Amino acid sequence: MPAHEESSNPLVRERAHLAASRAALRAMREDVQALDIRDVTANWVNAEVLQSQIDDRIKSLADLAHTPLFFGRLDYQHLVGTETAEGASGGVARSAPAGGGCGRREGERFYIGRRHVHDAHGDPMVIDWRAPVSQPFYQASRNNPLDVDHRRRFGYTGGELTAYEDEHLTDPTETEQTSKLLQAEIERPRVGPMRDIVATIQPEQDEIVRSDLGGTVCVQGGPGTGKTAVGLHRVAYLLYAHRERLARTGTLVVGPNRSFLHYIEQVLPALGEMEVRQATVEDLVASRVEVRGTDESAAAVIKGDARMAEVLRRAVRSHVTTPAEPVVVVRGSRRWRVPAYEIEEMTVELLARDMRYGAAHEALPQRIAHAVLVRMEEAGEAPDDRVQNAVARNPAVKAAVKAIWPAVDPAKLVLRILTDAEFLATHAEGLLTGDEQKQILMARPARSVKSARWTAADAVLIDEAADLVARTHSLGHVVIDEAQDLSPMQYRAVGRRCSTGSATVLGDLAQGTTPWSTRSWEQALFHLGKSDAVVEELTAGFRVPREVIAYASRLLPSIAPGLAPVESVREAPGSLAVREVAVADLDAAVVAACEESLLQEGSIGLIAADARIPALSAALAAAGHSFLSPGQETTAESRLTLVPASLAKGLEYDYVVLDEPAAVVDGEPDERTGLRRLYVALTRAVSGLVVLHAAPLPDQLG
Repeated sequence: MPAHEESSNPLVRERAHLAASRAALRAMREDVQALDIRDVTANWVNAEVLQSQIDDRIKSLADLAHTPLFFGRLDYQHLVGTETAEGASGGVARSAPAGGGCGRREGERFYIGRRHVHDAHGDPMVIDWRAPVSQPFYQASRNNPLDVDHRRRFGYTGGELTAYEDEHLTDPTETEQTSKLLQAEIERPRVGPMRDIVATIQPEQDEIVRSDLGGTVCVQGGPGTGKTAVGLHRVAYLLYAHRERLARTGTLVVGPNRSFLHYIEQVLPALGEMEVRQATVEDLVASRVEVRGTDESAAAVIKGDARMAEVLRRAVRSHVTTPAEPVVVVRGSRRWRVPAYEIEEMTVELLARDMRYGAAHEALPQRIAHAVLVRMEEAGEAPDDRVQNAVARNPAVKAAVKAIWPAVDPAKLVLRILTDAEFLATHAEGLLTGDEQKQILMARPARSVKSARWTAADAVLIDEAADLVARTHSLGHVVIDEAQDLSPMQYRAVGRRCSTGSATVLGDLAQGTTPWSTRSWEQALFHLGKSDAVVEELTAGFRVPREVIAYASRLLPSIAPGLAPVESVREAPGSLAVREVAVADLDAAVVAACEESLLQEGSIGLIAADARIPALSAALAAAGHSFLSPGQETTAESRLTLVPASLAKGLEYDYVVLDEPAAVVDGEPDERTGLRRLYVALTRAVSGLVVLHAAPLPDQLG
C-alpha cells in the first residue's frame, strides 16, 4: 500500500473533491448566516433562543483550515441503504458510484470526515464518521470486509491533501501491511492542546465509542492506549446518535484538574460538538461553600470514605422528633383536632419510605391537612384541594411541622459534625473509630459557615448532605476521566449527577496517586451507583514507544499486581535514555537535555518532583530558556513546559525529560503512591524519554 506520488491523477481528483467539499461547507454556513429570524419569532425571548441556536450552528460549520475535512474513503461492493448513510444534518444517502480509479460501478463511494457536508442538492459529499455507513472504515478487515471493496486513507500536511493509501479488502493477492499514513498520523508531533483521534480509531476503540447510551462503560487503559480520546469520541458519538435526548438532559466531562481540562477542551469542538460542559469534581460541589483549607492525608481519606454517607444520613434524620402535642386547626367557628399519636404515625411512615428529607418536610403538612379534611367530610362538609392547601399553610400546622420535621441546612449540618465531638460520636457510632473521629474534627472550630476554612473533602460532604435534603439534578451522560483517583464520596457526588443517565468511566488503576485511589473498578462502580457497568480493558498502546512503556512497566508488580502491561505497537529504537550524573551537575544536565530535545520537532515536557520545580525554574531562566506551565498552550515558538509531577497525569509531550525519579517517589506520603506517581511521569512521552538522576533509581527500575 505505498503512498502515491503527489502528481498522480487520482490525487488530483481527490484534491478536487476536497476543494468542492470545502466550498459546499462554506455554502452551508452562508445559508445559516443568511437566515432572517424577524419573521418567525413571536417575541424577544424566542428570538434570543433561536439566535443562540443559529450562532451555535454557525460555529459548528466552521471550516478549520489546518484540519482535514475528510480523512478516508470507502467504496462499497453494493448499494447502501439510505438510512445508514444519512448525515447529522439530514442529508440523503446517495453518493457517487464507486467508479473512477477503481473501475467499479456496482456499489457506492463515501468520503469519511469529521462532519456531514452536502452539496446544493442535498447529496452528501462527506459523511460524518459517526454515521453507520462510516463504521466499516474502522472495523472492516480482509477476514471481514463488511461489504467494503476498497478503503482509502488520506495523508495531509496542514490542511493540504498530500498522499493516499489503498486497501483492496476483497483482493486475495494483496497482502496486509501496516498503514504508513496511519502510523504517521499517530506519531505526528504534538503542539498545542490534545487532538482528536477520529482518523486513527482502532477497532477495539470503535466498539467502545459506539456502545449504547443506555449502559455505563468502564474503560481500564494503560498509558498511550487512547482511553481519554475514546471517552471524548464516545460523547461525540452519543450526541450524534441521541442528540434530541441529550439536548434535554445534558452531558458533562469530569477531569482531574483545570490543566487537564484545558488540554482536552478543543477535541469536542473539532468534532462539531459545542455544548458539552467540562468540570472537575471540585467545580461540581463548590457552589455552596468556598474551599480555602486543606486536609491532612489521613483526614482526607476518612472524609472520602463511603461510611461518611451513613454518618450524614443519620445526622440529617436525627432532626426529626416525636410530636408531643396534637395539632388544632381553627377554621371559622370550628376546631379540628389531629392527635399526636396520629401525627407520629405519619412521621414514622415518611421515615420508613426513606424519602429525601426536604420532600418529606413538604409532604408532612399535606398529610396533616388531609387528616383534617377527613374529619371535615365526616362532619358533612365537602372540602376540595384548595381547602387542603389552605389547611397545610395554617399557622398551627406550620408550627407543628417546624417542630417535628425542621428544615436542615447542609453546610450547617456538616459544620456541626466537624466541630461538635458529641454530635459526631452519636452519629458515627459503629462506623468510625474514636481515633478516626478525632482525625476529622476541626482543630479550630469555626463560628459560622462563612468563617470556616472548608476543604475540598468538606465540600463533597456538604454535597452529600444537600442530596439527602433535595435530589440532585441528573444529566443524560457523564464522562469521568482519571477516575481511579476519586474517593468513594467523590464517586457518589458524580454518580448523583447521572443517577437516571449513564456514564463512561476512564482510568488506569496503576496510575492512582491519591491516598484514597480506588483498588478495583468493581468498588468504584458500586460507589458510582453503576454496578452493572461493563468493564473494558485496552492493552494495545499507540502513543508511547515500546521501549519506554516496557521500562515503566517494571513498576507494575509493585503498584498494580495482576494488571496486564500495555503492549505498544510502536517501535522507536533509541527512544529511551537513562543517564546518571553527579549531584552538582544535575541541574545543568537537565537543561542540556531540554536543549537537546528542543532540536527535535514537537512539544517538550520537563517533569520533576514538585519540590524540585523552583530550582529547575531558576536553572532554565539562567540559561535563557522561557517555559510554560501545565495548561498553557504550546506554540511553535514556545514548546517547553515545566511540569510538576503532581500535574503530569493525562498530559502528553513528544519528548520528556524526567528529573530525579527518586525525588518524585519521595515527594509522596508512601512508597507505593510515589512509585505510581513515577509511573505516570515515565509514560508521558510520545517520541522520546530522557531520565536523569543523581540519587539511586528505585530498585524496581533495576
